[in-house]
Amino acid sequence: MRRARTGPRDVARLPEPPQAGRVLDVRLHLLDRQVLDVDDTPVCTLDDLELDAVAGTEEDGPVDGSVPLVITALLTGPVLGTRVFGGRPPASRWHRLSWSHVTDIGSAVHLGVSGSRFDATWLDRWVRNHIVGRIPGGDHDPEGSA
Repeated sequence: MRRARTGPRDVARLPEPPQAGRVLDVRLHLLDRQVLDVDDTPVCTLDDLELDAVAGTEEDGPVDGSVPLVITALLTGPVLGTRVFGGRPPASRWHRLSWSHVTDIGSAVHLGVSGSRFDATWLDRWVRNHIVGRIPGGDHDPEGSA
């Protein structure tokens, strides 16, 4: 009969201790999700997150999972070029939406405020007004004109 060995692999199989709040898998539940405002109007697509250490923990420690992190802001910005060519956009180009505005996470991330107050929608507004609005029939809702 073989004796069961205990080692580092067995520790990974132990269930995690209960944690306060909701635990999210960032890649599964958040990244590349549509962000909708209080009126269910699309605001942006979630490209990245801003994380911060939980208050009262060592903030200068290594990011190895030993320091609990919380989401402080949703980040969106010009990431298409960096996804194609690599790299990371400068911090000044990110649009930050405070995590405190998030009301629900489902198939989309829902905000409790109007999306028009964020700079993240300026590109959509510009395209709507200067490109789509100049296309014949592009300045009205086809479903509303029945």
